[in-house]
Amino acid sequence: MQDPNEDTEWNDILRDFGILPPKEESKDEIEEMVLCLQKEAMVKPFEKMTLAQLKEAEDEFDEEDMQAIETYREKRLQEWKALKKKQKFGELREISGNQYVNEVTNAEKDVWVIIHLYRSSIPMCLLVNQHLSLLARKFPETKFVKAIVNSCIQHYHDNCLPTIFVYKNGQIEAKFIGILECGGINLKLEELEWKLAEVGAIQTDLEENPQKDIVDMMVSSIRNTSIHDDSDSSNSDNDTK
Repeated sequence: MQDPNEDTEWNDILRDFGILPPKEESKDEIEEMVLCLQKEAMVKPFEKMTLAQLKEAEDEFDEEDMQAIETYREKRLQEWKALKKKQKFGELREISGNQYVNEVTNAEKDVWVIIHLYRSSIPMCLLVNQHLSLLARKFPETKFVKAIVNSCIQHYHDNCLPTIFVYKNGQIEAKFIGILECGGINLKLEELEWKLAEVGAIQTDLEENPQKDIVDMMVSSIRNTSIHDDSDSSNSDNDTK
């Protein structure tokens, strides 16, 4: 005899015509449905709503719900404000010299501002702009701007470019002037990120200086050179005696 609960096309047709009874759901499926319904019942309806939906549905809740809703609404509102404040920038913006004071020196309180003075004819400046553009998207809570140097400072020497100033509350907290201070012609994105994080302008997730190996090699080389020079000096003194 054919099993009426068997998954076959013929059984489905017979069920549709009422010849066979509805298929019995397995115990596991029933338990899963019960757990799902219980979980949904534990969640207050307003916890799934937007602020606008809460406003429309106010008349449908009792006094106890309204107190909980007011607390929840305030929490959501504060989260929204914090998110908007944190993500208020998010791009590398171009400014002119006459905007410098307003956009940089007089920027919002406690906001870090990074400004790059550049000249488009200098390849290193273009590289820095590319990196800053990516960092601006990664760290939207920090204000990133750039300005053609001639619009801010007349007769600024090319040897001083790129120039990066880091401001907070109207004060210059750090500056990187020239190719070497900015990281060299082979500057990598992570290296610039680390430089800006070291002065506090951004909160990086990098765990160590990307140039650590290079720095260690330089220190080791200097130390070995010093030891070699001391040894030569000592041998020279002995020969003299």
